[in-house]
Amino acid sequence: MTEKPAFTIYHNPRCSKSRATLEMLSAHDIELAVIPYLDQPPSYAQLQELAKMLETDARGIMRTGDELYKVLGLENDELREEGLFRILADNPKLLQRPIVVRENRAVIGRPPENVMQLLDDA
Repeated sequence: MTEKPAFTIYHNPRCSKSRATLEMLSAHDIELAVIPYLDQPPSYAQLQELAKMLETDARGIMRTGDELYKVLGLENDELREEGLFRILADNPKLLQRPIVVRENRAVIGRPPENVMQLLDDA
């Protein structure tokens, strides 16, 4: 039985912040699971769990400045959380990046130094 890695990063290799965060974690020689979330999108339930760990709502884990956010009309305040999570599950491009998880805590690596909060507890 293999042990679960200490850290998980939801990674987009095309994003400079995501690459910098991955490099920082790798430099600390940490057991790390890398999830290329555009190819392996988190499920609706996983997105809810990520938001809970980040102590935010669906919009808090969305790239609200992304063109797709505007095209889909997601700035509409009448949209419910459930609907936003479903849209995010169907459009992983909208997910903030990178998100790093350690046990039941998570941070968004924008800037990458945010991840130090999790490293300090390691």
